[in-house]
Amino acid sequence: MGVLNGIITAVALVTFIGIVWWAYSRGRAKDNTEASLLPFALPDEDESGKGEEGGEDDSSGPSMNDKKQGDTHE
Repeated sequence: MGVLNGIITAVALVTFIGIVWWAYSRGRAKDNTEASLLPFALPDEDESGKGEEGGEDDSSGPSMNDKKQGDTHE
């Protein structure tokens, strides 16, 4: 049983090192750069008065403190 655990651990380690090597290889540099810029490619939020200064409240749904009658688990 111990030998099997050792073999599985070694295979998992080699797999992990292979994935890290692949992710940081030179061939992936362009894809990694493009992926790192994806959060900035989103359109800007609508600035039509919603938010902090707009006066509209975002609390249209129930809050986390609201409990229904009969809810006993926390």
